[in-house]
Formats: sequence, C-alpha cells, structure tokens
Amino acid sequence: MSRAKRTDPQSAEPHVADRHDLIRVHGARVNNLKDVSIEIPKRRLTVFTGVSGSGKSSLVFGTIAAESQRLINETYSAFVQNFMPTLARPEVDVLEGLTTAIIVDQERLGADPRSTVGTATDANAMLRILFSRLGKPHIGSPQAFSFNVASASGAGAITMERAGQTVKERRSFSVTGGMCPRCEGRGSVSDVDLTQLYDATKSLDDGALTIPGYKAGGWNYRLYSESGFFPADKPIGRFTKQQLQDFLHREPTRMKIAGINMTYEGLIPRIQKSFLAKDREGMQPHIREFVDRAVTFTRCPDCDGTRLSAGARSSKIRKISIADACAMQISDLAKWVSGLDEPSVAPLLIALRQTLDSFVEIGLGYLSLDRPAGTLSGGEAQRVKMIRHLGSSLTDTTYVFDEPTIGLHPHDIQRMNDLLLRLRDKGNTVLVVEHKPEAIAIADHVVDLGPGAGTAGGTVCFEGTVEELRAAGTLTGRHLDDRASLKETVREATGALEIRGATANNLHGVDVDIPLGVLTVITGVAGSGKSSLVHGSIPEGAGVISIDQGAIKGSRRSNPATYTGLLEPIRKAFAKANGVKPALFSANSEGACPNCNGAGVIYTDLGMMAGVATPCEECEGKRFSAEVLEHRLGGRDISEVLAMSVTEAEEFFGDGEARTPAAHAILRRLVDVGLGYLTLGQPLPTLSGGERQRVKLATHMAEKGTVYVLDEPTTGLHLADVEHLLGLLDRLVDSGKSVIVIEHHQAVMAHADWIVDLGPGAGHDGGRIVFEGTPADLVAARSTLTGEHLAAYVGA
Repeated sequence: MSRAKRTDPQSAEPHVADRHDLIRVHGARVNNLKDVSIEIPKRRLTVFTGVSGSGKSSLVFGTIAAESQRLINETYSAFVQNFMPTLARPEVDVLEGLTTAIIVDQERLGADPRSTVGTATDANAMLRILFSRLGKPHIGSPQAFSFNVASASGAGAITMERAGQTVKERRSFSVTGGMCPRCEGRGSVSDVDLTQLYDATKSLDDGALTIPGYKAGGWNYRLYSESGFFPADKPIGRFTKQQLQDFLHREPTRMKIAGINMTYEGLIPRIQKSFLAKDREGMQPHIREFVDRAVTFTRCPDCDGTRLSAGARSSKIRKISIADACAMQISDLAKWVSGLDEPSVAPLLIALRQTLDSFVEIGLGYLSLDRPAGTLSGGEAQRVKMIRHLGSSLTDTTYVFDEPTIGLHPHDIQRMNDLLLRLRDKGNTVLVVEHKPEAIAIADHVVDLGPGAGTAGGTVCFEGTVEELRAAGTLTGRHLDDRASLKETVREATGALEIRGATANNLHGVDVDIPLGVLTVITGVAGSGKSSLVHGSIPEGAGVISIDQGAIKGSRRSNPATYTGLLEPIRKAFAKANGVKPALFSANSEGACPNCNGAGVIYTDLGMMAGVATPCEECEGKRFSAEVLEHRLGGRDISEVLAMSVTEAEEFFGDGEARTPAAHAILRRLVDVGLGYLTLGQPLPTLSGGERQRVKLATHMAEKGTVYVLDEPTTGLHLADVEHLLGLLDRLVDSGKSVIVIEHHQAVMAHADWIVDLGPGAGHDGGRIVFEGTPADLVAARSTLTGEHLAAYVGA
C-alpha cells in the first residue's frame, strides 16, 4: 500500500502542516544561560555536551522540557490543576515547535520500605491478577496478594430510610489482603535496645532518659516524669511489671500535665512514630546516630522477609508462589512466565512477558521484583523508568534523557544506544545530555555548550554533526578522541584489605585481597556485584570513608557554603573583625532581612497558577538586613563574599586582612575537585548531579580516614574534567591514602594500579572474581569483557 504525501495542489512544496520540523528556542536565560537561541531538529537524536555546569540541564530540562510540561498542565481544568505541581514559565523569549515531553531523569525512586521494583513498574500488579486467577488454592481477589493491603473484618448495624421508614440492618464486611500482619508489609521488624533509651539505674527525676530531644524539664520528658503511672523518684530498673508496661507500651491516654491537655503514650510506640517512621537519610546527624545505635532491623520471622501473609504464600501456580516469583531474577521469571500457556488470561500473559522482556533487554534482567526501589542506583532507576516507554505506541513525542549511560559498562552502552535509536526511529525527538564519547557518536545532531562552567558557560559553542564537532576546536571537540594510556609503572601495595567469604546479594563466597596504598578500580558489567563487594563487604569505620551517589538534601536556602561547613569560619571571622555575634551573619538567623526572612525573594502564591518569585525590594536579593551589610571583612560585606566564586574566595581568605585558615582549607578542597567556578551562595538545588557528588567528595576529604571508597566519581564529568579527577585521585594516593573506585570509565581503569573485575555476567551469572591484576595484564590477557573493551580503548 502506497502512502500519499500531502502537497499543495499548486506546487510540489510540502503541506504547511509538515513544515514544523524544528524546536525553536530564542533568548533562554534559565540559570546561567546567556540569551541562548537555538534550533533543534525534530524526530532526530540530539546530544547536548559541555563541561559540568555549562548549562546543558538548564537548556534541556529547565527550559524545553519544563515549558512542555507546563503547557500540558494548562490544558487541564482549574480544579485539576489545583492538585498538580505548579510550574513557572521558564525565562525564555520564544519557544516554538514543542511536543509532549517525557522526562527520564536520574531521580532516585521513592525510598519507602513498601516500594519495590515490582510496585514501581506494572509487573507486580499483573502478577497479582495472574495469581488471583490461576493460583491454587484460590484465596481471593488480586488484593489478597498485595503486601500493601491488610486483612480486615468488621460487623455492625447500619441505619437507612426505606419506604418512608427508618430501618436498621446488621451488616458485616471482610477484606482479604496479602500484608504480613507482623511486619506490616515491610519485610523487616525493628528491635529497640532499651539500654540506649534510658539508664535503668537512675530515676526519671535523676535524668534517666538518654533519647535526643528528651531533656530533663522539656515537655517530652515531663510527659513521663509527671504522668503519675509510675514513681518519678524510683530507678527504672526497680519498676514493677505493670509500671514497666505502662512506661514502655501503654496505649495512648489523654491527660493533663501542668494544666495542658496532652496524650501520654508508651515510650517504645512514641519512639517508633517520631523516629522510625521517617526516612533515615532525612534525619539530622545526631538523630541518625541514635537510631543506628538504638534500633536493629531484622528479617521478619513470620514471612521470612517476603512481606506477604501465609495465605498469599500458600497459593501457587506450578509449585511457584507469588513470593517465589518476586524473589526470582527477572531474566528467570521471564522464562517461567513464557512457559505458562493459559488461554483464559492470554492478554495478561502477553503484557507481563513484554514488561519482563523489557527489563532483560534494557540490561536489568539481574534485578528481582522484590528489590527495594530505594536501593537502586541513579542509572538503574533511570532504566526502570524507561521500561514503560519501550513498548509505547506514542510517536512524535520528545524523550529527554539525563546521562542514560551512567552505571553502564562499555559492553552495555551499545545496548542503550540501540534503545535510544529505536525510540528515534518510531518518529520521536530524543534529547540526551551526555558525556560518554560512545553515546555522543550515535547523535544525528550535537549541541555543545560552554565554553566553561557557571558564569563562564551558558552559551552555544557548536551545533552540527559529530564529525563537524571533532574539527570544531571546542573543548568537547578537542577531547572527544582522548584516550588514556596505560601506566608504564604501577605503585606497589603497602598492605591489603582482606575480604573472605563475601556473600552479600549475588556474591558467591568471594575471597579477595584489595591492595592498600594504591589506586584500585573495581569493575564489571552492571549487576555483577561491584557495590555488593565494596559497600556490603568492606567494614564501615576503621578509617573507611565511603562516598556514594546518594542525593544531597537541602532547600533553596542551602548552598555550598552551608553544606561544606565553610560558612561557620566565615561568620566567626566577620564577628571577630567587627566585635559582634556570629549569628548576625546567617541569613537563616539573626542577620536575615526582616522583609523576606533571609530568602532574598518574596514568593506570591497565585492559587492554581504558578507562584511568582520577585527579588526582595528591601535587601535587593542580598538576604541580609541593612545593619549586617555595614559590617565588613577585608573591605567586603557578607553578601559580597557569598557572591564570590570558590576561586576568588580562596584567594580572598588565603592572605591579607581576611586571612582565615579554616575557610581557606575548605575552599582549597573545592578547587581540588574542580568546583572553582561555583559561587558560595548558589542554591544547592541548582547544582547538577556531578557537581553535587564533587561537593560531597570535597566535604569528606576533610575527614581523618585512610581508605577512600568512591562510587563512580566520573558521573556527570566532561571528558576534559576526567583528567583533573585522575590528578586528584593520584594526589590522594600520594598523600598516603588508599583509594578504591567502583568505575566503568576506561580512562580510570587505564590509570589504576590494580583492577578487580567481577562477572562474568550480571545477577546470578555474576558475583565472581574473573580477573585480579594490573591494567596492562588485563589488556594482555583479554580474558574478560572488560579486558576486551579496555584493549580497544587504549588501542592495544
């Protein structure tokens, strides 16, 4: 069947509707973009390159994708918009030719203990329906297999009007859920160490409670000491059985203390509600330390960690329960589902097979559906989000990816490239922010931003094909074909970190000696067991400093100066020079502008419309009150210091009147990790992923540790910056530290003194050491996938 092409009858020109083949951006000024104007071809794969902080994410995510989502939200009624996040229009003059944007970013999936890989996709929902239809014995509807639904029953009288009379009827209800009643669907139970809550030899009057926030005299403390359920002057260790029960486990009871209505509750349920219900990572450090010390989490003995009730586990299909299915490696589960031939549920089986095959195809076949979503890396989370789009029938949409090759071995990058090209070939526009040369190579169109980072970036340096980029002379063009060479000589180890019989996750009783005093790279395909070996087997403490890819938490009031602790010595230096209190120099404390409360902007809520942020007229966005800005150090006020770049500030606090050794040391570390261009007062949420990890690295470098463990430090790094990172790693090793790096980047592998390669595959096909030795030996042997790719990389 031939397809007619629409043309105007008078000429051979294409129809006017077919001329909209470009996304036009004119005058973009989001974050550091400097009036960027650009045309991006539709239905093509465009890669955005440039150093970290050059404005790639600001252009792709902050401008194009943000405006597309805002316009889509505006098509809903005002009532619906009221329940949706309000998005402000990006700072841009003209945006034309936009299509629906689907953002596939690296934001971690929810860390709620009930969220798993299966619940984050549609796989668990389909499995529940499958077992409710085919499982023997039949135990109920799909919710009988859900660990998020508790079983409940009840009965009572209801009153209703019938034929003009009031009639009472007795009704009963019953809900069969799949939740394990003991752990409430969490898979683990918490056990509280009572010795960490109180000193049993003391009475409450003597300050027996040792819980953060329960100071003697405070309301939390008085709730117990003045409750009357037990004597406050009697040591807790001598309480009667009933008194101890009331103290630790009593049900909520209303009472008056000092004339104020309060609710008394036993100490343990109160601790569970106030501490254990919160995300551990969001806790203040001293609270987190208390929780780690006082609470132990063990696998639920009733459900053996499956989260499911005995009834849900009893119903089986071909001797496999839903708990067994969720615990299987997804590649094995896909084979099991393929073997089911049940015409009564044929459409369901087809959809489930497609979903599971997508996991395997995208390189996540080593996961299991019961894996907690919060334990996935940024790269894994991004690929899980991709799964729902692979089989989508949508076309002419814009897919936006943020470094999709993160966490991928060179062997897996080719597979990811094929997926991106397939999305494009369905008629979609694919926009990718990327640094890896292998991913840049497949682009139809390249946009290079720069030339530098921060205020030195924000302009388009190049637009064109990959071949034209190589000849363009931009920073990316010059480094695109960079290849690190193998070291002629490697450092000798000064000792070894012994790991014996490691069995975390998929490791098969691994024995390995990780050399100390050198740069060691742990590598292998995604899912081969690298993180399990390093994070799961190397003991915490004992001088080990682990820097993972966990997100930095912070509000728009947080900035590099507050996060790194830099603001503390700066405040003290200002206070000492001016004879005033350090608290005056905090925009979150006494020094805050009274009009905007130290935010620097006034937020106006416009209901369902996007709120408006306008600079504060009183402090002109400086965040501090006028009196504070009169105090100076080295001729600068505190707002001028926060407006400095890290490089400027390092010079400023290095000598002269403003010399502050404590501040200078922190600034030096920020420069060492390549963040000299950041301004001290830049809000943390505006930093890119790579910048945040390096801020974290700079902060940890101050700790007194001998072994540094880094998890993919090249994440978000431009090709030119990888060289600086290698220099930093060398300086750490030369200063007497041991550096262990989990990494896929061949430049880091080539630069290593020692390589430990895991594999040969992923999941249960991995978890073994397939090579230990120097990079030169690995290249010479070419016995593993890593060896083959590294040999090709160095041109051996």
